[in-house]
Amino acid sequence: MGALTIAELVLADEPARWSALGFDVEGERLRLGTVSLRLAGEGAGRGLVSWALRGAASAELDGLPTTLAGSAEPDPEPAPPHPNGIGAIDHVVAMTPALDRTVSALQDAGLDLRRVREQPTPAGAPRQAFFRLGGEILEVVQEPEEVIAARAEAEPRSAKFWGLALLAQDIDRTVAAFGEHASPARDAVQPGRRIATVKRSAGLAVPLAIMSPKP
Repeated sequence: MGALTIAELVLADEPARWSALGFDVEGERLRLGTVSLRLAGEGAGRGLVSWALRGAASAELDGLPTTLAGSAEPDPEPAPPHPNGIGAIDHVVAMTPALDRTVSALQDAGLDLRRVREQPTPAGAPRQAFFRLGGEILEVVQEPEEVIAARAEAEPRSAKFWGLALLAQDIDRTVAAFGEHASPARDAVQPGRRIATVKRSAGLAVPLAIMSPKP
């Protein structure tokens, strides 16, 4: 079995909204590095609908909607950066009410756990796990206890996709290209990196952040 990588992400988003932000969109698709994004429209569901993985041993990823892509062919060559300066995906974010359960399912499918961070994020998530999938990272975030208690379902909930962070070689240039739809860049949690968020005014179906490269 080859390396485990992301082949495709499916978003319930309209292609025109991404085109308006300076992405090269062909039909309903664009490429970020070696990953294909399919912009399936608002009728496809909500947010980040699903993904396809190359090289995974199973599609049972604690509820994350997954299809298995053929792993016989190598990953495509990375696509060039888009006119807005974004060239790749930095990480995909998923949320879970049970981090250990989700981590176990992902490891059973062959995903490469790199570390578990036992420190809270600025948003209040108590723990996170990080998996390497080729050039991209999957960040799995434990929901805060107050969120879990407020929902109090009889049946345990599964993990779900939440958002994306994209990589820009010159984050200030990219923020300028997004205009009023992006926040100013600020220091990220990762030392030496900066991050900006895409505002709701952009009309995207998925929370989106922009990150500078690793130093």
